[in-house]
Amino acid sequence: MLKAAFTPYSEKLRQSAAHRATANEYIVIIHPIKSIPPLFLSIHRSKKTGLQIGDRAPEFTLYNTANEEVSLNDLISNSNVVLLFFPLAFTDVCTNELCSIRDNMAKYKQLNATVIGISVDSMFALKKFQEEQQLEFDLLSDFNKDTARKYHVLYEEFPLFHMKGVTKRAAFVINQKGLIQHIDILDDPGKLPNFQNIEAALNK
Repeated sequence: MLKAAFTPYSEKLRQSAAHRATANEYIVIIHPIKSIPPLFLSIHRSKKTGLQIGDRAPEFTLYNTANEEVSLNDLISNSNVVLLFFPLAFTDVCTNELCSIRDNMAKYKQLNATVIGISVDSMFALKKFQEEQQLEFDLLSDFNKDTARKYHVLYEEFPLFHMKGVTKRAAFVINQKGLIQHIDILDDPGKLPNFQNIEAALNK
């Protein structure tokens, strides 16, 4: 197991947080001939990036460590869902995060929540990680990175080792209607999600 923490992190990555606001751009063209009234041409470009609270959560079907398919539709048919995307198994911060969830599983069960961990590790690596840390909840392999792209939580380049296609640390709370109730996407993988905010979203 790696013992080194994920620090320091690049300042460039810290500044690359996904924009939540809608971007607006205007282009104004003024006719150069004074005798002709100015002609104004406005082009309004609006682009929504990422997911927002209240959006329908993207559906996915991934394999767990028992080589079984797990879909979001099946999960929300039984309970609320807490999705925890994490960068890499066996690393210090990821281990601390998931073990913290493990130690508070009774609380999540009381809040009618199923906890799911997702990373780009293979299901074989995740199985070993799950066994070593005695994690009671499912870990799903997003090896092809399709789900991370749907949720906009994929690094273009991970802060260490110039690795591409690693999952950001992120938390989503999804209710039984399939609607997102909480979003926490961290560009600094050395930080943990706010567990109190996750619990508050579930309490609603």
